[in-house]
This record gives sequence, structure tokens and C-alpha cells, in this order.
Amino acid sequence: MRLDSVDQALLRLLRLDGRRSAASLAAEVGLSPSACHRRIKLLEERGVIVGYTAVVDAGAEGDEVIAIVQLTLERQTEPYFSRLEAAIRRLPEVRECLLMSGEFDYFLKIVVPNAAAYEAFHLKALSRLPGVVKLQTSLAIRDPRRAPASERRAAS
Repeated sequence: MRLDSVDQALLRLLRLDGRRSAASLAAEVGLSPSACHRRIKLLEERGVIVGYTAVVDAGAEGDEVIAIVQLTLERQTEPYFSRLEAAIRRLPEVRECLLMSGEFDYFLKIVVPNAAAYEAFHLKALSRLPGVVKLQTSLAIRDPRRAPASERRAAS
């Protein structure tokens, strides 16, 4: 499906705030609220928009450590991908899992309460994933796109 500039603008705005009203979106992209609502519904029906989710501050749930793991498989074949992906789906600590091209095969975003919890997760889960030959972990410091709540209140 080809997206025109209005659809692309709507998607950009919805990525920033998926709860924005159709009236607010319409004003920004130059449509009537009803036309805007129809476009969003069409994007949903065609599978361009596949869902909406809440982005939760990791600290709000008591989670404090975000680990980014680059994972390399022994082989890049369908059986290896399928086994690994099935195992990943059983790990709630893995918040995102992306199949990649390039230097490594998968990118995982893992959220755990602290460094000791990550160490335990690494030993008991990550190091036992099927077909994995290399894991490289980086720990996130912060997400600069997410302003602290005090700054969000001051800006509104």
C-alpha cells in the first residue's frame, strides 16, 4: 500500500502519541476530524497500523535496568530462527526482539529490576537459548526522548 503525505504525517503523529484525538490530528494534517478518523480506520484495516500500546517508564514498574543484547546464531536458517523465536516468546523480560540484517542476527531489549537480576537472567535464560553462539550486552543509561514527568508538566 502506498502512503500519501497525509497518511505519513498521521503515522508520524500517532507514533509520538497514539492517544491523540482525531480532531487534534486533523487540525495538524489539514483534514476534517471525520476524514481523519476514516483515514486512521483505513490504515488499521489495511494492516499499516497493527495496534496501540502504552509506553511505560521502566522505573515506574520498579524495573531499573534495560539491557540491549545483540545475539548471533550458529546458522541463519528457518529452523534456527523458529526455535530461537519460540524460546524468546516465553521470556517476559524480553520486551522487544528484532530480526536484523548485518553483523548480528537479533536485537533484544531486556528489562529487569537490577544488575544482579540481569546476571541471573543471562545465566539461566540467555546463555541457554537454542543455536546462539554469541551474545553482546550493553546497558542503557536513559532514553533522552522521554522527558521526566516534571518537565512534561511544565511544557503543557
